[in-house]
Amino acid sequence: MSDQGRNQSDILASYAAGPDRLEAAIAGLFGADLDLALNEDNWSIRQIVHHIADGDDLWKGFVKRAIGDPVGEFTLAWYWQMPQDEWARRWAYQERAIEPSLALFRANRAHIVQLLAHRPEAWSNSLLIRWPGEEAQTSVGWVVAMQARHIDGHVDDIRRIRAAHGK
Repeated sequence: MSDQGRNQSDILASYAAGPDRLEAAIAGLFGADLDLALNEDNWSIRQIVHHIADGDDLWKGFVKRAIGDPVGEFTLAWYWQMPQDEWARRWAYQERAIEPSLALFRANRAHIVQLLAHRPEAWSNSLLIRWPGEEAQTSVGWVVAMQARHIDGHVDDIRRIRAAHGK
């Protein structure tokens, strides 16, 4: 369903449920199980978990900036200058335990949900984002919906990895 067919409450509920969906997808996996991947060219479950938490943390900054300075600009130019695989390497996704990232993800989502519950009018606040090759006014609602959807694809990736390895 497109975001236009969903209301703010539904999108926010989906966003808030992200940590539960991720934790359900990795339930029962420990140690080396987290290092399973579809193949050597794909990220492992461990790397996916860190990617989800870090991406969410980056976009949390957008939401807070848009609430505090709704005529401003948001940039991730520094992040987009390198492929995500390079960030995964620099941020040691393959070597780190996932528990701190899971806690960060859960805390960030709860923080933003609480903030938007107290400032529901901020849903339509927007900032200029300079994407690679373009720029666009982007709303808080669009970012929250995008992040709510983002986890679904990665949860599907984790399920495919588990199925491929009989886990």
